[in-house]
Order: sequence, then C-alpha cells, then structure tokens
Amino acid sequence: MSRARLEAFSDGVIAVAITLLALNLALPGPGHGSLLTQLGDHWPAFVAYLVSFFTIGIIWVNHHERIRNVKVVDRTLLFLNMFLLLWVVAIPFATSTMAEYLTSGGQDAHVSMVIYAVVFQGMGIAFALMFEWTLQEGHSVHPIPADLQRTVRVRSSIGAVVYIAAIPLAFINPLISLAIIGAVAVYYIFEQTPRELRRSHHDVED
Repeated sequence: MSRARLEAFSDGVIAVAITLLALNLALPGPGHGSLLTQLGDHWPAFVAYLVSFFTIGIIWVNHHERIRNVKVVDRTLLFLNMFLLLWVVAIPFATSTMAEYLTSGGQDAHVSMVIYAVVFQGMGIAFALMFEWTLQEGHSVHPIPADLQRTVRVRSSIGAVVYIAAIPLAFINPLISLAIIGAVAVYYIFEQTPRELRRSHHDVED
C-alpha cells in the first residue's frame, strides 16, 4: 500500500470523528428554559468539545508528519495505524459520555471521566508504538539520529504519561482530570520538533 492511500484513509476516518464531536452540542430547545440558561447548563459539552476537537486536530497534524516521513508501508504499520484509528473513532463516544455525566456527581461522573482518559491513553499508546516503528532501520525517509532519539521519545510521550495520571485522578476529581487532559492539548499545540532534529533533516535533504 502506498503512503498516499494510507494517509487518505486515515484522513477520512479522522474527519468523520472530528465531525461527530459537534453532534453533542445540540441544546434542548425552546421550553427548557432561556437560551442563556441552557448554554450555561451545557458547559461540560462545550469544554469537552474544545478539548477533543483540538486533540483530534493535533492527531491529524502529527499523523501527517509521521506518515510523510515513512519510507515504506508494511503490514505492521497498517495494523498500528488501525490501532490508532480505533481510539480516534472512540473519542466522540467518550466525549459525549463524559459531557453528559461530568456534572451529575457520584460514581457516574467518575466513571465517565475514566472512560474519557482511557480512550486518550489508548490513543497515546498507539502513537508511541508508531513512533517506535519509525525508529527501526529502513522505515523512515529521515531517520532520527541515535543521539536525539531519547529526546524526541520523551517529548512525544509526555501526553501518554499525563493520561496515565488522569485515570486514577478521575476517581478523585473528574474536573481536575479533565483540566490536565486539556493541558496536554495546549502543550502539543505549541510543541515543535526539536531544533536539532529539524537541522539534521535539513542536512540530509541538502
């Protein structure tokens, strides 16, 4: 399979997932209080939408960068990519469930947040596995130099580490768990490829 076909299929799945997020933004409508009251009561859905939207957007950006650097698409990569998409498709479900139960209190609020964090953790693991695949000889157009692999691995795995912490924290305080997951999205919006790695790629191209 070509890189273009793999990326096109993944883009389609990601596009559907990010579109499904908006379905949970619907309000009850007239007869259920004023519009401002409904908007206020619906705040978990809007917060969850923002966090999940930017997370899926980051997945799309990073996936594009990773696949663009792939030298050859083999069977292992295809299954790793499917594993990643499995979690991406689950994000809308986890988002709507968490938004529905977050402010209900009790066990349901905790469980819904655990589901949300677990889905994000699964996505993080999938990305980590794809990264490890790219480190193998002959898999990347621009291989990461050995002296930079640890740095890139640490920076790319921060999200997975935070998601692990968010899971038990969801049993204590779901709102704080949501906040730190949102912080991961903000981090990766501004996170850039290490300067040394960009320079090494530039040297190879030259």
